[in-house]
Amino acid sequence: MLFLAVRSVRKRPGRFLATLLSSFLGSVIIMTFGSLHDTAAAPGTDPVSAESMTVTASVVGGYGSLLVFFAIASTLTVAVRQRAGEIELLRRTGATPAQIGRMVVGESAVVALSGTVLAVGPAVLGGRLLLGMFKDSGQVAEHIDPVFGPAALGSGFGIATLAAVGAAFLAVRRAARSVAGARRRAAGRRFRVLAGCAALAAGTAGVLTTFAVDSTEEMLMAFPAYGAVLLSVGFASLSPYLLGRVPAALPGGRGVAGYLGALHLRRRGAEAAGVLMPMIIFIGTATATLYIQGVESAQVVATGLEKTVEDKNLETLNLVVVGIIVVFSCLMLVNSLYAATSYRAGEFGRLRLAGATPGQVLGVVGQEAGIITLTGLVLGSVAGVAGIIPFTMVRTDHVLPGQGPGVWFAVMAVAVVATVGTGLLTARRALRVPAVGAVAGSV
Repeated sequence: MLFLAVRSVRKRPGRFLATLLSSFLGSVIIMTFGSLHDTAAAPGTDPVSAESMTVTASVVGGYGSLLVFFAIASTLTVAVRQRAGEIELLRRTGATPAQIGRMVVGESAVVALSGTVLAVGPAVLGGRLLLGMFKDSGQVAEHIDPVFGPAALGSGFGIATLAAVGAAFLAVRRAARSVAGARRRAAGRRFRVLAGCAALAAGTAGVLTTFAVDSTEEMLMAFPAYGAVLLSVGFASLSPYLLGRVPAALPGGRGVAGYLGALHLRRRGAEAAGVLMPMIIFIGTATATLYIQGVESAQVVATGLEKTVEDKNLETLNLVVVGIIVVFSCLMLVNSLYAATSYRAGEFGRLRLAGATPGQVLGVVGQEAGIITLTGLVLGSVAGVAGIIPFTMVRTDHVLPGQGPGVWFAVMAVAVVATVGTGLLTARRALRVPAVGAVAGSV
């Protein structure tokens, strides 16, 4: 099966492009910050500089590992679902589920290793640039030279490969459960609901804990920030059930496009939720963290105090974590939407054979993308605001931050462009295929 996996990757490399991109970007980020461990352990590094680099590399490495896993998992889940016909053919020719699982896992490992190898060069350059930023901010001494060694390479290859193998294994198991009967599907839905409710409860507790912390406490920012993240995760976990009820409550779903778009989202809420989940996490986490850091920085300036090394470390961590979340959330969003829309080429062909024009098909995709975007904006903004307001009240005695809505509009613009743009461009590409050919190719 490993031989078959290698041949599958060589014969159809385009099918694994999204996974390769996820592995490449993830490895670049992980190895870039992993090089800080090598630099911190090098001879001649003073304790203050070593602590700054070690803390940053450890925190970002943890976030990066989780985000790499989720990015690859979302991509592989869609890819495995699209290969249902191929997997069924392998089953009919005598392949066992274990053999098919090994094939998919082998493919993912090959692609992940390829992406990591390609990422070594950019990671070396990124490590040098990152160390230069630390020197410019005074967090690292000027005499320290960059080192790219075993910690960076080990973390890059290890995390990317483990994430790809684990995500592929879970994707194959999820595909097997989809045909295992209603009982298992119901159990999966109950677990998702319980997990979502638990995340909402934990996020609410974290946000409310902010009011019990002194305004000068160093850990004040942690409670609302992590509370907003958990609220975003909770809303994202419950998004399949929320999305099925949103179209009926929204005005403006008129005409053929509006009717078909709302019908699709009600009947395929779980598939559409694969796009909605990274959007909610992106909006909620980015909005909360950027505003909280903005309020903290403005408060430090207002008091006339200079930022300490600890303040600069915390600011760097917040901005870097937000940057990583932005990159991978957008990557997950674009990959999931691209794969899901490409998979519907046969559906678009049937609509056209039934009398729909290409403009009406694009209208359906636009309606769906609009509903998903509006739902993500509302839920993500609720999670972000839930973390911003308590921190602002405790830190500044004001209810709203003084930074204005500019940051929020920027975050919204990125989400809208990524969702609507990717959906419409992918649909236009699918519509270039003749309707009869698209239907025949999906059979």
